[in-house]
Amino acid sequence: MLSRKSFVVLLAMLGFSNAGPLAYGICQTGCNALVVACYAGAGFTFGTVTAGAGLPVAIAACNAGLGTCMVGCVAAGLTPIP
Repeated sequence: MLSRKSFVVLLAMLGFSNAGPLAYGICQTGCNALVVACYAGAGFTFGTVTAGAGLPVAIAACNAGLGTCMVGCVAAGLTPIP
């Protein structure tokens, strides 16, 4: 059985339990894997296309999807996970 002192220490530590940065990194990796697949499906290599007047519509859609995915990762990064 936990002593009162051990219980108080355990409760104090619960506030510091946080895996948010790890979850954020995992989420970012997943987003990047998806955009690489999207670019490959459009016949391009991720990281080699620059935005400009001649930007293909498929690449613009991939970039929009990447932005949406990464915005979702912010929630994963800010959510405390004990």
